[in-house]
Amino acid sequence: MLETIHLYHTNDVHSHFGYWPRIQKLLTDRKKWHNEMEDSCYIFDIGDFIDRSHIYTEATLGKGNIELLNDGLYDAVTIGNNEGITLSKADLNKLYDDAKFDVIVGNLKTENKVPKWAKPFKIFKTAQGTKIGVIAATAEFRTYYEPLGWTIEDPLPVLQDIVNEIHPLVDILLCMSHLGIQMDEQLAIQCPQIDVIFGSHTHHVLHEGKIVGNTLLTGGGKFGFFVGHTEIQFDDELDKIVQKKTELYRTSDLPPVKDEEQFDQSLIQKGKELLNYPVFEADHYLNKEWYHHSTLSRFFAKELLQFSKADCAMFNAGIFLRDIPKGTVTAFDIHQCLPHPINACVIEMTGEKLKEVLELAQKSLDWPRTELKGLGFRGVILGKILTYGFSLNSDGELLVNGKKTSDTNVYKLVTLDMFTFGYFFPELKKLPKTYLLPEFLRDILMSYRNKS
Repeated sequence: MLETIHLYHTNDVHSHFGYWPRIQKLLTDRKKWHNEMEDSCYIFDIGDFIDRSHIYTEATLGKGNIELLNDGLYDAVTIGNNEGITLSKADLNKLYDDAKFDVIVGNLKTENKVPKWAKPFKIFKTAQGTKIGVIAATAEFRTYYEPLGWTIEDPLPVLQDIVNEIHPLVDILLCMSHLGIQMDEQLAIQCPQIDVIFGSHTHHVLHEGKIVGNTLLTGGGKFGFFVGHTEIQFDDELDKIVQKKTELYRTSDLPPVKDEEQFDQSLIQKGKELLNYPVFEADHYLNKEWYHHSTLSRFFAKELLQFSKADCAMFNAGIFLRDIPKGTVTAFDIHQCLPHPINACVIEMTGEKLKEVLELAQKSLDWPRTELKGLGFRGVILGKILTYGFSLNSDGELLVNGKKTSDTNVYKLVTLDMFTFGYFFPELKKLPKTYLLPEFLRDILMSYRNKS
């Protein structure tokens, strides 16, 4: 007998809720429709559903997002790096307390086992008795997970072990992969037993999927612009899949939903109300500037240096999206100023290397107007690279806190984690460093308590 199985999937929504009412209606209507037609239907999210740059996600620490997934009748999700490394371990351990779906991830461990809120795999059984195995893994950001108290394992060997364990027990094998398209392709070659890999993380768009060996790969872009629909036909007499195909629905083309324009605004208002509590009193107005130093950048640099105990600091002026008003400053004000899920990082380097970094920052005259997307940055343009505590004198000698440096002495520079990925400052990727976790830049700014 031929059975049709429908699999709907989202990925990398990043708390972009503009089209969420349409997505939710599509998913719930389709699940009801398929159930009435006696076809099996499952709904998956492939990670990075949360993003703390959205005020509602920030205010609820992602729990509000879980309510939305519940409303969308999801059956299973995996975690992306935004769930895994932008929350403290305690907050991630509480994130899924009210989830009505399974959380599947095989390569995240605590005390040598998958955390209590997750499973290494799940076997679903359709009404006709077909067994569908679902496995999952997330990107291996070891330098972030380990300081947060997690063990993150190389995903490919982990998935290979789980495939070997459950493949004999299931008729269909699916993988939710928050690993990126290149690793999905490797996984398809390494584990040909996997029938479909639902892809994410690299925001790739595969309108009709991609076949690698015998495995179908999917990719639904980002920000809820698409919903994926994969259809599998399984012949239980032949005991095999006879057809599998995938497509993407563009959410902007879906029928409008009543009052959808107000939905995201209502979430923003809820977040604003939850974060409308004072964090400090500013004794003067702190203005932002994107092309030079400002009262806000100097204020932040002071806090950053005190928090990190570094010798000097470097960051880009574009991180500040709003001014800070004089008087009572709320958590909402700080979030609107610094919405980025960016951490500070202390890098140890010789005076010679520190001078090279400073010279590169000063020579890159085209950087300030660079439009930047990604790397955790949620602003508009990079802005001027600002430095505090180190400079060059008229003779071209490096000074740290007003004192001449030695080429061989080691100094501590505090900067933003996005500058350690090698895109702007390649040398910083190689040097010894300590990420200051779990605090974001806004948490560092909020640590001010009228100390001056």
